[in-house]
Amino acid sequence: MNIQANQNPPPLLSSLASLKRHVSIYGALCQNSVMRDMQFKVNFLLWIFVELLWFGLQLAFVAVIYSHTDRIATWSKWEVVLLTGASQLIQQLFHAIFLNNIVGLSEHVRTGRLDFMLLLPVNSRFLISLRTLDIGSLVGAFSGIAVMAYACCQMHLIPSLSQLLGFGFLCGVGILIHYSLMFLLASISFMSVKAQGIVWGYYNLFNIARLPDAAFQGLFKVFFTFGIPMLLVSNVPVKFFAAKLSSPAEVFSLFGMAAVCLLISELGWRWAITRYTSASS
Repeated sequence: MNIQANQNPPPLLSSLASLKRHVSIYGALCQNSVMRDMQFKVNFLLWIFVELLWFGLQLAFVAVIYSHTDRIATWSKWEVVLLTGASQLIQQLFHAIFLNNIVGLSEHVRTGRLDFMLLLPVNSRFLISLRTLDIGSLVGAFSGIAVMAYACCQMHLIPSLSQLLGFGFLCGVGILIHYSLMFLLASISFMSVKAQGIVWGYYNLFNIARLPDAAFQGLFKVFFTFGIPMLLVSNVPVKFFAAKLSSPAEVFSLFGMAAVCLLISELGWRWAITRYTSASS
């Protein structure tokens, strides 16, 4: 018994091996997604065009607003353009990595494909969340970066390396919030086949993140900060990037909401999966 126990790998090595295996699997999934998208090049290019057109309309909306005013509270025109570019970056990255996978969960439940995923020797949530990669949305994310760079030039803002790294990290935390909440909503698929409508309803609220938090007051600001934390996701990274943070509490609020949303999402997923009896039952 002792000899057998000593042959087991240490927990750290076992965790690293599991991580390496999952990274390898994700690389194969990404490669498959690229091959799939390149088979339909016209559809790929049309999707990019539509996304860029929609983004252009968002920027035009900002231009219309600032043709009548110089500021929205403490936000100047180019600061809002910077916020719009950051929101585009966050939304497109989320779309590329998670959206199609989460939306497809209800279809997997309905058709029984989830049975196959649960039997594979890989973490089921990992596979469901990262099964496909949307290359077109990754291209759209660069449009957000380009607009941010142009806004920085207009503001004469030269961010430091710490600002760039902090901004990227905070954007990742914001994407984690979106992923956690949307995956929690998608878990309703185990009880209702109409969960896709709820998921898309949440996704449509992303446009609120393009607005400065100073534009909201009272209950609306509280709701979209702590109820559905749309305002935190984009505003906090941009405030950090442009040195507009009123207090470190805003960053702590973003981290706190991410931790709470991820915990609730995981608990909701575990509860939902225990109620799943497979499509063939």
